[in-house]
Amino acid sequence: MDTQVLTLLAAARGQDIQGLLARTSAAVRAPLERALEGRELSVQEGELLLSCTDADLPALARTADLVRARRVGDAVSFVVTRNINFTNVCYMGCRFCGFARKRGREDAYWIGFDEIAHRAQVAWERGATEVCIQGGLHPELPPTYYRDVVRAVKAQVPAMHVHAFSPFEIWFGAHKRRLGTEAFLRELQEAGLGSIPGTAAEILDVEIRRQLTRNKLTTQAWVETVRAAHRIGLRSTSTMMYGHIDSPRHWAAHMGLLRDIQKDTGGFTEFVPLGFVHAEAPLYVDRAIPGVRAGATAAEHVRVHAVARLMLAGWIDNIQVSWVKLGPQMGQALLHAGVNDLGGTLMDETISRSAGAAFGEELTPREMVALARDAGRRPVRRGTLYQVLEDYADHEPANHGPLKPRQADPIRFMRQARRAVEPQHA
Repeated sequence: MDTQVLTLLAAARGQDIQGLLARTSAAVRAPLERALEGRELSVQEGELLLSCTDADLPALARTADLVRARRVGDAVSFVVTRNINFTNVCYMGCRFCGFARKRGREDAYWIGFDEIAHRAQVAWERGATEVCIQGGLHPELPPTYYRDVVRAVKAQVPAMHVHAFSPFEIWFGAHKRRLGTEAFLRELQEAGLGSIPGTAAEILDVEIRRQLTRNKLTTQAWVETVRAAHRIGLRSTSTMMYGHIDSPRHWAAHMGLLRDIQKDTGGFTEFVPLGFVHAEAPLYVDRAIPGVRAGATAAEHVRVHAVARLMLAGWIDNIQVSWVKLGPQMGQALLHAGVNDLGGTLMDETISRSAGAAFGEELTPREMVALARDAGRRPVRRGTLYQVLEDYADHEPANHGPLKPRQADPIRFMRQARRAVEPQHA
């Protein structure tokens, strides 16, 4: 964790924006003033802000915080959800993925429908309103597998929102089923699919994707799949994985493309920047591509989340931080740099953990509420589509505790780390 960046954010919190802008470089000040006026930023302005110096970070973060307050208010939302990754067998071999396994390996798995439905039932009993279901592209998946997964969950827990299958899984399933993308999505929708995760986006740039994923879903196919989902009324998240072999130019173009799609469809519920987790990722460990970085810096995390708020304002107004990739401390800090959503409790996070993420598998609702309150914000529990289900202004969530035993309390650790920083800016 970069304590200098946390200090800069803490110093900017609540400061008069005009004073901060006066100390900001002229090139950066101009687009920030445009954003404060409610005007749309160009992709070129986004790239400029994403390339700003650390000295300009306080003004960028404070501008994003003010725009966030105007667009969505002071609530910090989260969803109680359980991740269910039904298989880690995958034939793709994406270079950034530490989760996938080949058939026949001792640690390869593929869980059955009954177990998937049971996990959904357990999640429901613990207050979950959503299950997020994804898995590897197992070559032996039957043609109706994705439909049958949804049916199994809905038969066991009819009221559960099923948020499932990345655009790549949908592409794969449609080919298995020998259906067009839209027809396949309609079949899933009729089975009970409620929405889809906008993962597998990585960076929506042809050259970067070829290096990261070999023959994985193209940019065009990703866009066509999410547009097809939106067309039939299935909402989706949107994501961007950054901090590997990419640059601010790619980040800005990616956000611009998502904004263009949203202008046409209105189907994205949120934008989730996903910092590249390098520790166990083949892309970094094997040095398969020259120049691969060990993830983004703390300052880049601030820039990406803040610029997302400014570039997507009025179009995608929910900006989520991935606590499992960045940690609770950075996640909380970014609540003052444009972020309004802490994502899901997860319960069973495996994909980021397999790549070397060090921040645990789950945050409980009580821990989510503590993160928001410690940041001076109002915590609310939401549904998948951002409907408010419970406001914690005057009470605590039900106390189920973590799903699995764990060695450390992530919130206590975060507070200890924060206290170590505070004397430097007291």
